[in-house]
Amino acid sequence: MAERAPFLLEARDVSVVLGGVRALDGLSLTLEPGVRTVVLGPNGAGKSVLLRTLHGLIAPTSGTVSWHRPTRQAMVFQRPVMLRRSALANIRYALAVNGMAEPQRTQVASSALARVGLDRIAYRPARVLSGGEQQRLALARAWSLKPEILFLDEPTASLDPGATAEIERVIASIAAEGTRIVMTTHNLGQARRLADEIVFIHAGRITERTAADRFFDQPASSEAKLFLQGELPWK
Repeated sequence: MAERAPFLLEARDVSVVLGGVRALDGLSLTLEPGVRTVVLGPNGAGKSVLLRTLHGLIAPTSGTVSWHRPTRQAMVFQRPVMLRRSALANIRYALAVNGMAEPQRTQVASSALARVGLDRIAYRPARVLSGGEQQRLALARAWSLKPEILFLDEPTASLDPGATAEIERVIASIAAEGTRIVMTTHNLGQARRLADEIVFIHAGRITERTAADRFFDQPASSEAKLFLQGELPWK
C-alpha cells in the first residue's frame, strides 16, 4: 500500500470569536497536497474567516493551526489590493518582498503576466484595470511566488461570465502545476467545474466533507441538502 501523502496543514478544534460572535466553532480540518477544495456554505457560515485563519491573517481564539513543514502560501481576495504602480511593478514588488534578487524580478513578473493573458498591459496602472483584469493580476502575482497552497476567497464575485471563465482557466492552470487550491465561492456551477472535494460549513462547523460529485448528487447532511435546494440553513 502506498504511503499517504503528508498533510500540508492541520486545524484542530479551532474557534474564532470576532466582535463577540463565534465565527468558527471547534472546527477541525486537515489539508493534504494535490486536491482542489471548494468551501461552500450560506452567508455568515464562516467561510472567509476559515480561509483567513488557515492563511494566518486571523489568530484562533482557541485551538491550533499547524503546518507539516514550512510551506509557501498565498491568498487572493474578493477585492484584490492593487498598489499605485503598473501591473508589472505590482508583481515585481511582491517578488522583492519575498526576497527575489533584482535581475530575476522583471523576467518572472513578465512571465506571470503572460500566463494570465495580461502581458499587453504590463505598464498600465493596476488601479485603472477592469475588475476581471485586476483579479487576473492578483492571481499572476500569487502565481509568481510559486505557492504550494493558494487560498482564494470568492475570486470571481461580481465579475461577468467572460471574466469569470478567464479566472477559472487561470485557477485550473495553477492547480495543474501542483499548487494546492482552497477556495470559497457562492457559484455552485463554478464549484462543480473546479472542485475535487467540497467542504460544507454551517454556523462555523464543518458538517460535510466529500468528493464534489458525491456532494452534488447525494449530500449527506441536512444543512447541505437545504443549501442545494436554495433554502439557506438556519443559523
